[in-house]
Amino acid sequence: MKKKKQTEFIHNGYKRSSIQETSLPLYLTSGYVYPSAEEAELVFDEKIHRYQYSRFDNPTVNQLEKKFALLEGAESCKAFSSGMSAVFASFMCQVKKGDRVVAARALFGSCYNIIKDILPKYGVEVIFVDGKSLKQWEKAINKKTKCIFFESPSNPTLEIVDIASVARIAHKYNAKVIVDNVLASSILQTPLHYGADITVYSTTKHIDGHGRTLGGLLLSTQKFYEEKLKFFYRNTGPTMDAFTAWILLKSLETYPLRMEQHCKNANRVAFFLEQHPKIQKIIFPGHANHPQRTLIQKQMSGPGNMISFYIKGGKNKTFKFLKNLSIIKISNNLGDTRSLIIHPATTTHKKITSKDKNFLGINDNLVRLSIGLEDNEDIVDDLNSALKKI
Repeated sequence: MKKKKQTEFIHNGYKRSSIQETSLPLYLTSGYVYPSAEEAELVFDEKIHRYQYSRFDNPTVNQLEKKFALLEGAESCKAFSSGMSAVFASFMCQVKKGDRVVAARALFGSCYNIIKDILPKYGVEVIFVDGKSLKQWEKAINKKTKCIFFESPSNPTLEIVDIASVARIAHKYNAKVIVDNVLASSILQTPLHYGADITVYSTTKHIDGHGRTLGGLLLSTQKFYEEKLKFFYRNTGPTMDAFTAWILLKSLETYPLRMEQHCKNANRVAFFLEQHPKIQKIIFPGHANHPQRTLIQKQMSGPGNMISFYIKGGKNKTFKFLKNLSIIKISNNLGDTRSLIIHPATTTHKKITSKDKNFLGINDNLVRLSIGLEDNEDIVDDLNSALKKI
């Protein structure tokens, strides 16, 4: 009998050691001992498969990787030191000079910077498109395209990309589809089920959920790992440490419950904001008037906890609003138990060109709000109090 999601996140993928512990063991070791020089040689010849060095593999980190792969239905999962190292690896393990990368324009600032500024230094051609437009994807993807990249929802404008339709276009040219699924979370959306080849996460966000660690995950087929990622991963050292993996394994046990409450709180806050006279516009995947409502309902099982909104007035009024918040803290992190807010134009997206900021709607009166797990009436009261003072 198939177990419910909450039960799976607690029990599935848990392999006890010989001492039969109830809580996962933590292996804080950099290296491993070989009983003989002959065995060491066989291990490095890959004729015997066992632990060699924690830059390659670690029992605690492997436990996280196996558990997450099982929960998402992926053949392979590798853990990274940060979400951005996972994103960077997803490109660098497969692109070469002369290849093309096509990406949605609506991206987190660091993802945008990797694609726009770093990849071209290696001779990679980069094309940005409106991620919502299938015609633009169709026009940009060709036989030179090695991979495509997008976020859905995007950070911070919460645009949705039709994963299945874009994947069909990309696969006509054998291009790999990379989806950054951070804002949706694996609880609400599994891109691999819609045709994506690679899914990347920043575990720093909802997976940790408490603002304690940095980490990333890359999910793919075993073939992609063996043929593309393995060599890059082992030789460049973007490895997650064992302590971080141990914390994340415990976080996974409450992951579905946290996301459920995040969504409930976000729905309540969004309802308040859309009624407020000092709010020009809100962007929220759960909003009944979201222009991509049908697609959201098809791809996502819930709205998530991110709300972006425009305050009537310019930068000064927006900053005054931020200054007067009490419970909600100014931080560029998201997916925390605490509600966090940021002004993207001057922080996370500061280095994006003015042209692209204007195209994406990242204006001086836009703020991005990550709804936490506080009582939602307290969150609403805090927003209301700050809005009254502008």
